[in-house]
Amino acid sequence: MKAPLSPLLLLLSRLSPSLAFSPPHTPHTHHKPRALTSLSSSSPTSSVDCLVIGGGISGSTLAHNLHKSNLSVLLTESRNYLGGNVRSVIYTDDDGTFVFERGPNSFATQPSIVRISHELGIQDQLVFADESLPPWVNHDGKLHPLPKGKGGKGPKGQLELVFGSNGVLKFGLAGDLLSWPGKIRAGIGAFLGHAPPPPDGEETIREWVTRILGEEVFLRVIDPFVSGVYAGDPATLSMKAALPKIARIEEYSYGIEWNKFGAIFYGGLARQVELTKERKADPPDANWVEFEYGNPGSYKRGLSTLPDAIREELQDKVKLEWTMKSVSKKDDGEGFVTTFDTPEGETAVHSKTVVSTIPTHAVGSSLESVLPGSTALFTKVRTNIQRQGIYYPPVAAVTLAYPKSSFKDVELDNEFGNLQNLPGFGSLNPRSEGVRTLGTLWSSSLFPGRCPDKYNILLNYIGGSRDPAIGTMNEQEIIAAVDQDLRKVLLQPNAPPPKILGIQVWPTAIPQYELGHLEIMKELEEMEKKLEGGGLWVCGNYRSGVAFPDCVTFGYEHAKVVKEYLKKKQ
Repeated sequence: MKAPLSPLLLLLSRLSPSLAFSPPHTPHTHHKPRALTSLSSSSPTSSVDCLVIGGGISGSTLAHNLHKSNLSVLLTESRNYLGGNVRSVIYTDDDGTFVFERGPNSFATQPSIVRISHELGIQDQLVFADESLPPWVNHDGKLHPLPKGKGGKGPKGQLELVFGSNGVLKFGLAGDLLSWPGKIRAGIGAFLGHAPPPPDGEETIREWVTRILGEEVFLRVIDPFVSGVYAGDPATLSMKAALPKIARIEEYSYGIEWNKFGAIFYGGLARQVELTKERKADPPDANWVEFEYGNPGSYKRGLSTLPDAIREELQDKVKLEWTMKSVSKKDDGEGFVTTFDTPEGETAVHSKTVVSTIPTHAVGSSLESVLPGSTALFTKVRTNIQRQGIYYPPVAAVTLAYPKSSFKDVELDNEFGNLQNLPGFGSLNPRSEGVRTLGTLWSSSLFPGRCPDKYNILLNYIGGSRDPAIGTMNEQEIIAAVDQDLRKVLLQPNAPPPKILGIQVWPTAIPQYELGHLEIMKELEEMEKKLEGGGLWVCGNYRSGVAFPDCVTFGYEHAKVVKEYLKKKQ
């Protein structure tokens, strides 16, 4: 049987199981900021075209695009660095130099990332992973590779994905991640049809996948991916909100006239054909570095290269350790006055427009003057999932290094070689396996120069909405829990203690797109529309997507919205 998962796996691979965090919006002291000129609270400032509040990837890339359009912009951030969850570290000891991340490890490459890298003059710093490296799933004491091509371009790549040594055909016929009953159930949903969606109500990710492909596919394939992207609970995450691109495959399926029962495989093919046409109609700029859509990427010195370059570009248009207190309309109704607590005292900024990109838990009542009801909206109770507001569960990113000889000396399936060389993107742990760590990214295998040759670096994510107790544990306890899991999955029993490179506990990590999320976003949009004169947008990764490329794309697209608004106001 041909593996029925290829459309889903193709789209899921674009998400990249690399967690995207929204860290607490409080000042940090890890990096010492350089001195920047502050706006004086005693002397009114000239109005800027746009005030961007929040210097994560969404806010900083938006500020870059506005600046590039010759608009006056001010970017404020409550911490003492730009980048939000992105924290790259370069550490050197007697063993050599280690490059690692305290947040997300990589991005699924999209044009928006290559474009902004070109504009900032850092495209020569881009690095891309070997496209043939698969993600592995830990099940029943063994690592199982998910289907992946070998890096071929165009039709050759598609043939590799289907017929290659690690293609979907071999996954379906010879792979043992799924049982034969599980494969048959998935094949029925993929090629023949499945139960229709419920006429009323919103489906969770678990309900959607189980209805179409069966429980086994959900537990062994989809659940670990969802843990990698959201660190969430598929029993509460909304399918249409959290994975809209995949949910739309079903709409494509029913849109095929002869496909009366919505067999999902044909909808996936239809979408892939459409996507190919879209990319041909809008090809990348010839001056950009070559890239493959969805391929894992980073920068030579880590992901912080991007926000660091934006800070260098914007110079004194960046204000660090500025915490927003309130936003109000100016007395004449034209524009806004936003007050901040700063190291120099309270400061007011006048602006024609305001874009907030800070997490919902950091908004508080600061927008109530301009958006009445926003406080209640962001603390809204959803009784069906026992949730108040948008939930940001705790997640810890734990980076450990071990000698290569510490890893199990076993040959992996599909000619990938020995596990000690970590030939893959990383390993994912279904919740059914009794392993607490959500997933482990094989960082040193993805990108060159991340550590000395005799070591492997592992970036482990643990916690999430199904394990909030991580937020109450101390760092040594978390490291011990991760090390214990690694000894079950990757390491030999007698492996030495790890070299502890870093641990970052994010108390409020990834916003959860749970049931009712789309309704909250719709209410927020209506609030913005009701604001007389407009010019205020409340955004962030809880609205435009949690993945790194989503945030960069938002910066590009929303700059167009701001520019169009200002053009009409002239």
